[in-house]
Amino acid sequence: MNTQVNEVTQRIIERSKVSRAAYLAKIERARGQGPHRGVLSCGNLAHGFAACSSSDKSDLRSMTKANIAIVSSYNDMLSAHQPYETYPQIIKDAVKEVGSVAQFAGGVPAMCDGVTQGNPGMELSLMSRDVIAQSAAVALSHNMFDGAMMLGICDKIVPGLLIGSLSFGHLPTVFVPAGPMPSGLPNKEKARVRQAFAEGKVGRDKLLEAESQSYHSAGTCTFYGTANSNQLVVEMMGLHLPGSSFVNPGTELRDALTRAAARQVTRLTALGDNYAPIGHIVDEKAIVNGIVALLATGGSTNHTMHLIAVARAAGIIVNWDDFSELSNAVPLLTRIYPNGSADINHFVAAGGMSLLFKQLLDAGLIHNDVKTICGDGLEQYTKEPALQDGEVIWRDGPEKSHDAEVFASVAQPFKPDGGLSVLSGNLGRAVIKTSALRNPHCQLKAPAVVFEDQYELDAAFKAGDLDKDCIVVVRFQGPAAIGMPELHRLTPPLGVLQDRGYNVALVTDGRMSGASGKVPAAIHVTPEAYLGGLLSKVQTGDIIELDTKTGALTLHVDEDTLAQRTPVVADLTMVHQGMGRELFAGMRSVITGAEEGACTLFHTQEQNV
Repeated sequence: MNTQVNEVTQRIIERSKVSRAAYLAKIERARGQGPHRGVLSCGNLAHGFAACSSSDKSDLRSMTKANIAIVSSYNDMLSAHQPYETYPQIIKDAVKEVGSVAQFAGGVPAMCDGVTQGNPGMELSLMSRDVIAQSAAVALSHNMFDGAMMLGICDKIVPGLLIGSLSFGHLPTVFVPAGPMPSGLPNKEKARVRQAFAEGKVGRDKLLEAESQSYHSAGTCTFYGTANSNQLVVEMMGLHLPGSSFVNPGTELRDALTRAAARQVTRLTALGDNYAPIGHIVDEKAIVNGIVALLATGGSTNHTMHLIAVARAAGIIVNWDDFSELSNAVPLLTRIYPNGSADINHFVAAGGMSLLFKQLLDAGLIHNDVKTICGDGLEQYTKEPALQDGEVIWRDGPEKSHDAEVFASVAQPFKPDGGLSVLSGNLGRAVIKTSALRNPHCQLKAPAVVFEDQYELDAAFKAGDLDKDCIVVVRFQGPAAIGMPELHRLTPPLGVLQDRGYNVALVTDGRMSGASGKVPAAIHVTPEAYLGGLLSKVQTGDIIELDTKTGALTLHVDEDTLAQRTPVVADLTMVHQGMGRELFAGMRSVITGAEEGACTLFHTQEQNV
């Protein structure tokens, strides 16, 4: 093992010793003896299978057949989740073929940041993760099930399903992807049109045409944002079938993998000899493997919150320093938009997940002594799926990249580190994604231009007030303030300023996500302005220093001056109302900071387990 990766892992294990032991004890108590529905009264059980066929009722009465829960995020408004419409019947048929039963246990909400960005609905997005976790728990709460299948893809959905599944950590659980849409308009061209629109060079009709050519069919968006980062991380943690993350929807292989996943979960229940609950698979080493893979591919910064919350659901305590130190040890191996011009389908063509596993294993950057839904170790994941007589087989994956501009090697990486840094200083702590920056480091000391919300920036940009070297501060965007929306609408104007030759950067207590691009962005600043962070005292014209080499995030205003300033108190009354936002007031009042996972579910170590 790489020494630094191993040291971080051991530190996490030691830090989590008490909470992890309590979690494992909890799921062992929940395991029970025999089928879980065996503890139900006759009335309980009759309710549980009342709508089943007579043969399924007979199987469920016997207490010798597994019952598999299906939990889905299907809706047909979102392209990534639309393919799930047909999955339940495919799964039920496949499970029945091997002598077990599957029931659709429940649905969870699924919203899309791509639809809501720049709109009030975005302010529900991050908190929807915890609603999804709770919804998954409700679906599994009937004590009818011996295993589960989780159908989810995008930003908050997979982390929410993971948290919910881990609360039922005694159940074997397989995650089932739906795959990315085929490649459309190249991401580089899409970004060019967006910037042209921001400059007023093209109209809305041209912009909508470009966006429609990019997001054009069923499947996940093809850029490497949080959705595709989710799939990569979940497979790296051993919860997908090998190579299943990025197979396009509507293909024979996609359906065959879904059938294979359904059969696999029946082999893992406590009714057999190969019991493999999700709470045992997701351990400290699996979490580190997920972080390493995220960093090696330049994945979404949202996971600096999501993986912390997921880990806590399993009794594991991870922080930003762990991310930063792992980033220093892990080279950047891929160039996928926004870190390059390729999309996720190009990544697959260049070598895909099997090559990523092989590269990281050979370099000792991920732990091989882990459990997966396919057994012990990760060697199976260096293979890739193919069809043979209508069924899935796994064959050896490529030994080297088929496109060195998309997929590099550990020996000759694109960058020597994973491109994620933690900044700290009197302004607080923040994360910055450097893997997509034009230069490997950002060293900027410039006057601040302060905005209280993201919409104010548009007017300043159009008026030419930002045509200068500056650090744009957008505050009162944190979890407790308004639910921490993503600030994608800031990227085109800031990108234009950068192209005009100005040195610009962003500092915010909001999010930028996997779409963080060429503009340096210190995001997730904590403590947030709304809770009294120093960000609330920054004034336009103050000098701010942002330096990824030294890790500095510093407001250069003397202490006496700062002591005399009164923190700005934003009036958020209007943004806490409408579009359902008033229903989330309770969640905003208890949500933790970004470095604690921006979570409403776990507040103390005792509650965590």
